[in-house]
Amino acid sequence: MENILKKINKKEAVFILVFICAMAVLIFLPTGFEKQIYVNAEGVKAKVVEVNDLGVYSNGLIKQGAQNCKILILTGSHKGETVDAQNLYIGKLEFDKTFSVGDIAWVLLDRDENNNILYANMVEHYRIDKEIALIAIFAVLIIIFSGFTGVRTILSFAFALLSIWKILVPGLLHNINPMLVALFVGNIITVATLLLVAGFTPKAFCAISGAVCCSLLTCLAAEIWGRIFNIHGAVMQWSESLLYSGFEHLDLTSIFQAGIYLACSGAVLDLSIDIAAALDEIVLKSPSISRRELILSGLTIGKAVMGSQTTTLLLAYMGGYISVMMVYMAQGTPMLNIFNSKSIAAEILQTFVGCIGLVLVSPITAGVCGIVYKSKPAKAEN
Repeated sequence: MENILKKINKKEAVFILVFICAMAVLIFLPTGFEKQIYVNAEGVKAKVVEVNDLGVYSNGLIKQGAQNCKILILTGSHKGETVDAQNLYIGKLEFDKTFSVGDIAWVLLDRDENNNILYANMVEHYRIDKEIALIAIFAVLIIIFSGFTGVRTILSFAFALLSIWKILVPGLLHNINPMLVALFVGNIITVATLLLVAGFTPKAFCAISGAVCCSLLTCLAAEIWGRIFNIHGAVMQWSESLLYSGFEHLDLTSIFQAGIYLACSGAVLDLSIDIAAALDEIVLKSPSISRRELILSGLTIGKAVMGSQTTTLLLAYMGGYISVMMVYMAQGTPMLNIFNSKSIAAEILQTFVGCIGLVLVSPITAGVCGIVYKSKPAKAEN
C-alpha cells in the first residue's frame, strides 16, 4: 500500500479526488427522462416454479401464443407470493424467450390502486447478477495484472459509461446538435482517461493534443462523407422506433454521423497514447535526439501500430454485421449489390472514416511530441 501511495503525487491525488466527485455528480445528475411510464407497475425478480405450454404453438421456426407460468416473487412489495404470469410470443426470435422451471426472470407486475396484482408479464430472463459477476471478474483481473493503473482504468471506464448515459444520450434526445454533443463527450472522456492512465505528464498532454486535433478532423470527415454517401440515419438499429415514440423531430442522419466519430474515438485515444508513450521513452533513453529524428521515430512507430489498429477497427464494425453478410451470400446476391446496399455502405463509411482518423493521429501526435519534448535545444554532453 505504501508503494502505491508513493507513486501518486499530490497533483494526481487531487485530480483523482475531483474525478471521483465528478462521477458522483454524474450518478445523481437527472437526465430529464426519469418519468415513470408504467405508473401502477412494479418490476420484480421471480423464480419460475411451474410452466404450462398448452397455449403455445409452433409456426415453422417461430413460436406464437402464450406460455403460462407460475412464479414465486423474490423481491418487491409482493415478495414471497406465488402468482400466475404470462410470457407472450410475438413471432420474432430476436425478442421471444422461453422459460423453464427453476429459471430466474424479471417480471413486470401490473397493480391496482390497492396494490393488488392484476397481471404479471414475464419480461426477460434475469441477468443482472451474471452481468455483475462478469464485470467483477474483469475488475479483479485488471487490478491483479495492472495494479493501481488498473484501478485508474476502471475509473475511466465507469466515467465513460456515465458520460454517455447522463450527457450524450439525454443531449441527443433534447435535440442538441449531435456532432457537438458527441465531440464534447468524446473529448471529455479522452482527457479524463489519458490523465488517469498517464498522469500529469508530457506524454499525457501530447496524447491529448493529438487525440483532440484528430477528433475534430474525424468529425469533419464523418460530416462530409456522410452527406456524400447519402445514407439516412434510420439505418441504425431501433432508430425508427425512436421516431414513433414521440421524437420525430430528431435528425437521425446527424446522430448517425456523430456515432461514426464516437465509435472510433477510443481507437484514436489508444493510438495517440501509444505513440506519445513510445516517444517519451525514446527521449528518456536518448535526450540528445533531435526534433526531426523524434518525429520520424513517431511516424515509424505509427506505421507499425496503425496496421493492427485499422484491422481491429474493421473487425469491430463488421463483427456486428456477420448475419447481414451471411444473408446476402446465402441468397447469391451479386457483390455490386451488396456493397451498394445501405447497411453495408453504412459499415464501409464507419470503418474507413474511423481509419482516416487513425491515419491522421500518428503524424499529429508525433508532431506535438516533437514540439513539446524538443522545444529547447538539447544541451551538449560533456
